[in-house]
Amino acid sequence: MKCFRLLFLASLVTLVAASPLRAADGDGREGTIFTFWPLIDYRESPAEEFSNLSILGPLIKIQRQGDEAVTAIRPLVYRTSVERNDSVGASIIYPLASVTSSPEQWNLQVLQLFQVNEFRRDEPGETEDTSMLFPLYIRGESSEHGTYTSVFPFYGTLYNRLFRDEIHYVLFPLYGRTVAKGTTTRHYLYPFFATIEGQEESGWQFWPLYGRSSGEGRYDKQFVLWPLYLKERTGLDTDNPTERLTMFPFYASTESPRLSSRSYLWPFTGWSSDHATGQEERYYLWPLIMTARGEKREVDRFLPFYSREQTRESAKQWYLWPLFNHDEITSDTYCRDRDRLLFFLYSDSIERWPIDGAERRTTALWPLFTFHRNERGVKSFSFPAPLEPLTPREGIEQNWAPLWRLYIQKWNDGGDSAVSFLWNLYWHEKRGNDVAYEVFPLLAYRTQGEGSDVSILKGFVRYRSSGDKRMLRLFWLPFDLEWTGNSHEVRGVAPPGETRIEARCEP
Repeated sequence: MKCFRLLFLASLVTLVAASPLRAADGDGREGTIFTFWPLIDYRESPAEEFSNLSILGPLIKIQRQGDEAVTAIRPLVYRTSVERNDSVGASIIYPLASVTSSPEQWNLQVLQLFQVNEFRRDEPGETEDTSMLFPLYIRGESSEHGTYTSVFPFYGTLYNRLFRDEIHYVLFPLYGRTVAKGTTTRHYLYPFFATIEGQEESGWQFWPLYGRSSGEGRYDKQFVLWPLYLKERTGLDTDNPTERLTMFPFYASTESPRLSSRSYLWPFTGWSSDHATGQEERYYLWPLIMTARGEKREVDRFLPFYSREQTRESAKQWYLWPLFNHDEITSDTYCRDRDRLLFFLYSDSIERWPIDGAERRTTALWPLFTFHRNERGVKSFSFPAPLEPLTPREGIEQNWAPLWRLYIQKWNDGGDSAVSFLWNLYWHEKRGNDVAYEVFPLLAYRTQGEGSDVSILKGFVRYRSSGDKRMLRLFWLPFDLEWTGNSHEVRGVAPPGETRIEARCEP
């Protein structure tokens, strides 16, 4: 019994040690495949400076291609680095948080609400940093005013934020002051009371009852019971002075040298006319029925039955909205044709770059599959696809999609292909005349040139050939039977990785 246990342990050691498979690449360096599903899957091709280690299927990934490296613990962390430009990027439970770093800047964000940014200035050793926990805390630097801080709602000063040159507040909404293009607005119990002042400019409001402001020779605005009555004249110091009148919902008008528009009992009917371009628009029960004619665009909209919109570089059509949609983009540098059924249920998109002659295609049927053909002609098919048709983002592709993809296939027009089922429980690779596949742990088969390798039960029975040489190993024993023609001899412990096969494609 003791001898049997020792033999069993020796067999296990031999099983693992004999699994790596090496192959001479084009420059003589060896490639390696090592699989023990679902624990480890390692593939290396020194000729292409490529290596990939997967642990527990798609959960852990460590990959290197030239000077680019990827480390992933899905779905927690996905990290990439590029040595040539000293850049690093990482996503944390995408899209929860991300970190990026380069010689010029460093950024951290959490749901875009918490952000820390650091920028290197031109002067050696000097940096500029901003931080934010929106809307509670914002800190930054202004080249004109220096450091500023906002602690909402108690006290704050901001520069060049929220479409304002300056923002100051104390115990918001009790008091606030904003500056935009020379106009200072003070708010008391925002948004109810406000005063407006500037160069030859004044105004006040008690919202929503009444408000008025004017800038001499520039504009004049007034409202009563907002939004029921609004009247304004703007651009008085330009070549396009504009008058607007709204008596909601009965009547609204805009009149200027460039544009005229009317609305009656909005949204029932209305029209607009662009005098500069000749663009004419009519709508009834907006947005259901609308027509437009002119140089900018043409529109025929009769929702939900039919809709067509045409511009100089784009076209969009709906049939039985939202059943079927076809849209096109056509320009000298980029073209796209896309068909969709029920928004994202089915989509087929072809993109072209006329100058480069490149083309890319993506087809998806939610939640079953996605098909992609890239600019180099490499095709891929994956199943299932619960999120990719809905939000085709790189973060989904990197962090989440490998976790649910039961089947993946990649191939090109040259006949090279790679297939993976259940995260390499079954995998198949073909590169030129070389073939490798495995159904773990039942059968593995590999060929390269004149050599072949057949393994049953991960080496329980293993037969290899190379030219006129034959080798046989039984019961995971640490030695081979080798023969040529009618002669044979017993060799010692076989060094791991005698059989050669290229391993350049990661399924």
